[in-house]
Amino acid sequence: MTSTKKKIITYLLIVLAVIAVWELFASIISVTRRSPENVLPHIHQIIIFALSSKAVVNDRTAIQLLGENAAATLTRSLIGFFLGTAIGYIAAVLMKLSGVVEKILFPYIMLIQIIPILGMAPLIYSITGDINKSRIIISVLLTFYPVAANTLAGFNSVSEEKLQLMKMLSAGRLETFMKLYIPSALPYFFTGLKVSAPMAITASILVDTLQGDGGLGCLLVQSLKHAVSIYFFWMVVLFCIIVGILLFSTFRCLEKKLYRDPEFER
Repeated sequence: MTSTKKKIITYLLIVLAVIAVWELFASIISVTRRSPENVLPHIHQIIIFALSSKAVVNDRTAIQLLGENAAATLTRSLIGFFLGTAIGYIAAVLMKLSGVVEKILFPYIMLIQIIPILGMAPLIYSITGDINKSRIIISVLLTFYPVAANTLAGFNSVSEEKLQLMKMLSAGRLETFMKLYIPSALPYFFTGLKVSAPMAITASILVDTLQGDGGLGCLLVQSLKHAVSIYFFWMVVLFCIIVGILLFSTFRCLEKKLYRDPEFER
């Protein structure tokens, strides 16, 4: 059996185990509570509700309402993610090229990461005066740190022996950076991406709960307040899990295609 088949079987077993545990607890709750769907519904109940053609809000079905709110959240978070990735990578390059820049930037990068997101949201909104811009900026800030820190760690991981080899080959600074530093930092860069992508989406959802104006976070709050069906809460939860897995898998595949090293097997 190949390693790929083993991994697929392993992932399927994990998914089946999670479903089994979910269904077990849902069955237990259904015996002890009058309205188990308000606590932990069965998975098939969520799927039936999601696929129902019955209108739930303003002539929109459940899946249509979820799609509209998901599109709003994902658009804002992805814009912030790509901007944060670009800014973080550029910052890592500048910090590697100049020790002075690293001493100036790195403390502020750490400070941004320490400040709670729920504390930043009202402040950024008061500065921008625009809900969408504030959500994008928060996604940028949360993406920026993992990408910058991990990429810089990748640059610093280059061994002295490899640097000496480049010098022996008369490679210039730019050539050394392009052919040695950037390829060596790719695994670290992708680690930053795999960490920051779910964080950008989570940040956007959290800010949705505070500022309103559509999005998955707003749908979560409305569901918990019973303004819409409680099943929307679980639909959002499952949707976010699926998106997180897809993002992680996508970046992992890109990592394997772009970085081929016999020592790099994970």
